[in-house]
Amino acid sequence: MEYIPLRVNCLAYDEAIMAQQDRIQQEIATSIPLVSDRQELSVLQREYAVEDTIYQLKIKDLHKKYSYIRKTRPDGNCFYRAFGFSHLESLLEDSKELQRFKAVAAKSKLDLVNQGFTEFTIEDFHNTFMDLLELCEKQPGLRELLGSFRDQSVSDYIVVYLRLLTSGYLQREHGFFQHFIEGGRSVKEFCQQEVEPMSKESDHIHIIALAQALNVSILVEYMDRGEGGSVNHHVFPEGSEPRVFLLYRPGHYDILYK
Repeated sequence: MEYIPLRVNCLAYDEAIMAQQDRIQQEIATSIPLVSDRQELSVLQREYAVEDTIYQLKIKDLHKKYSYIRKTRPDGNCFYRAFGFSHLESLLEDSKELQRFKAVAAKSKLDLVNQGFTEFTIEDFHNTFMDLLELCEKQPGLRELLGSFRDQSVSDYIVVYLRLLTSGYLQREHGFFQHFIEGGRSVKEFCQQEVEPMSKESDHIHIIALAQALNVSILVEYMDRGEGGSVNHHVFPEGSEPRVFLLYRPGHYDILYK
């Protein structure tokens, strides 16, 4: 009987698992748009069994405040994509905030370069970000903005730049954020491992940093299996007036509308 080293079997097993994950990601990519059309909030009720009383009660609670939802692809980039689309969509009807935000975005590249980010590396991402803001200035139809966010290359460049802004802010304020990072890592290590790479999921620390970096208030509704029939929410930064409303379900963010 031929001896097959255990290590070889493990490698083959790992490759099979990775291939399966790739297939799942491809299925997600072909079946779920990067950013969906706006839908009635009632679509959530059909995603959970009628007997799933915890989630059904929480969806009823959401209905008291929101009427619509816009879904994002569950690819690990959903927080940044949801934030980016939701805020830019709001800028189509708010020229004052658009000009403020554009000035912050324009200056942000220099801030990152001054922190040690390589200009050559970040330039294309920043240019794409600014191009999209200039598109908003022309007051296009919503379909045009949606088309940009559904274009994988444009959409991913926006996500990358928002990740860089988040990383930059975390590192600028490392004295504050260091207390929230586990595992003995520095803020810089955390950013290199958990913020800058694509497909890495986001948590409170990412949301706080991006909201403060761009001075845009974000409200997140947390829908999980916690007890009680109500949905808890948190505003970043605390006490601010929210402009972006997101729904969080474990591992995923979508956009909410009143």
